[in-house]
Amino acid sequence: MSPDLPSLHYPLSNYVFFFPHPPPTALKLSYTFTEVPRHSTIDRGLALHKLIRLLTCSLGGEGWLGFMGNEFGHPEWLDFPREGNGWSYHYCRRQWSLVDDKNLLYGCLNAFEQNMHALGSEYAWLLPTSTTYVSRKDNGDKVIVLERGTPRGTIVFAFNFHPTKSFQGYRVGVPSLGRYIIALDSDWEEFGGYARVDKSVVFNAEGTPFDGRPASLQLYLPSRAALVLKLAQ
Repeated sequence: MSPDLPSLHYPLSNYVFFFPHPPPTALKLSYTFTEVPRHSTIDRGLALHKLIRLLTCSLGGEGWLGFMGNEFGHPEWLDFPREGNGWSYHYCRRQWSLVDDKNLLYGCLNAFEQNMHALGSEYAWLLPTSTTYVSRKDNGDKVIVLERGTPRGTIVFAFNFHPTKSFQGYRVGVPSLGRYIIALDSDWEEFGGYARVDKSVVFNAEGTPFDGRPASLQLYLPSRAALVLKLAQ
């Protein structure tokens, strides 16, 4: 995490690209990661996969581009037939069967992807008319807080990248007073998480300025998790 990530008051004009490849250890374990308790490498990979995708998408400008298969954490690279691989078709496929296999967790990553894009479509934060404000980038806590303002409303993203530390009563700056509810939580059970924050909790913003924002609220921010908040209707 860069300590000098700028606060932005204007729409981003760049496109964000996300082309990950799993490390060998994760690849070796990925076909058996329903073991309970889960291997720490798998827990780490699941959490960071969701956090990185949500962070890059939430900071995207006019577009966000993934790559074939990484919407559900495809465990192997894709390679089309070419002279360099002897015109092999071995890696020329996406294994959608992994998503459908209820004994694995690829379906959880795919569900997170679908919910992330549904929320992005609802608020249209990738439109050039949206604004971005990064209010917190704490390298010690490994926390990033940002908001996207759109004609359909403002949503607040709170990311905790710390591998072990969860924060109780963590103060987050918000753009206005009101009752905030969870629109998306990377730690929900349906996304392969541990549901450490109650879905029904309501956060009441008070008129205490914080991190350059006119109001603020306090929340529980689990390790390696992200919360997306929106104003209750």
